[in-house]
Amino acid sequence: MSATHLKAAGRVERVTSRPGSAGQPDAYILGQAVLRQALVRERKRAERQGLTFAVLVIDRSHLAAGEADWAPIVRAAVAARRNEDAVGWLEDDAVLAVIVPDATRDTTHALGRRLRQHVATSLGEAGDALSTRLYVHGPDSDDFGGHLPSVDLLIEAFIQSHRPEPRDVAKRALDIVGSLALLALFSPVMLLAYLAVKFTSRGPALFRQVRIGRRGEPFEMLKFRSMRTDMSSAIHQEYVTWFITQSGKQERTGTEVFKLTADPRITKVGHWLRKTSLDELPQFINVLRGDMSLVGPRPPLPFEVDKYQPWHRRRVLDAKPGITGLWQVKGRSRTTFDEMVRMDLEYARTRSLWADVKIIAATPLAMVKGAM
Repeated sequence: MSATHLKAAGRVERVTSRPGSAGQPDAYILGQAVLRQALVRERKRAERQGLTFAVLVIDRSHLAAGEADWAPIVRAAVAARRNEDAVGWLEDDAVLAVIVPDATRDTTHALGRRLRQHVATSLGEAGDALSTRLYVHGPDSDDFGGHLPSVDLLIEAFIQSHRPEPRDVAKRALDIVGSLALLALFSPVMLLAYLAVKFTSRGPALFRQVRIGRRGEPFEMLKFRSMRTDMSSAIHQEYVTWFITQSGKQERTGTEVFKLTADPRITKVGHWLRKTSLDELPQFINVLRGDMSLVGPRPPLPFEVDKYQPWHRRRVLDAKPGITGLWQVKGRSRTTFDEMVRMDLEYARTRSLWADVKIIAATPLAMVKGAM
């Protein structure tokens, strides 16, 4: 017997066992409104008690209405869950979720294995193509291995209102008009930079690198290449790890600069491009694409986010990453990592079109000071 998908949000949905499966009780999954409320409650409980919890998500929203056969998947999720886990709809007939309280790496990975096994039993080889994603929140989230997105992303994506605010519409308009104008203005400089990189060192002139954007979504950021292609990134990862994990513990004299100096990977042209920030110019293309904004926090690398404390992650949740920002015009390389994050959070909390205009206007002077 298939799952009964009740459309009314907030109702509990019954998933009955197959005919002939004697001894298996009826199971229930939560309707959309109830599951979302449960997710918010679990988030508050975990934060209050210092616990870690996870959410396993099955997203089939890309399929056309009626194309997704949810019945075997719902039955598999109910069969795979523990008694304390909650199964329900994040979005009716499109996104199913399993909330895993007091989660550990072992319990969540075991849940995923059981789910795939139950789906494979019902769907055969077609079950192997089932796509799942794990979201984690809490002090032990780093123990799960790899870069896993925060549960806060689900809350923002499915629960918080996404009706565009006037300031967001105005900001996007400024991004489009501003990036087009700046691309036209700097096109001769970009051509010279492209040729300088191309003909002075081996490798492509444009450097493409995966960064973490708003809501923890990865995207490919563009820069003019400033480094040799035959060098390891270990020296950079070692320094950034120190910068993040030792923030606030460094001795302060008031004259220190928190940046990697004398980096042997940087070419002569690359040193000049970095000093003048001209290596960032291709990111106007990222702004046109919508990956970035003219103003916002700088987008981190995935390994950097793995080193973040829970409160640090707000900088990749609250605002779209930008080419310039409050940190670039107020602190630049003389602030600790914690101070930089506080500036990013201050910007996200107080952002406005006028604030963006003022930051953009202050950026050239900050670039000149940085190059001196």
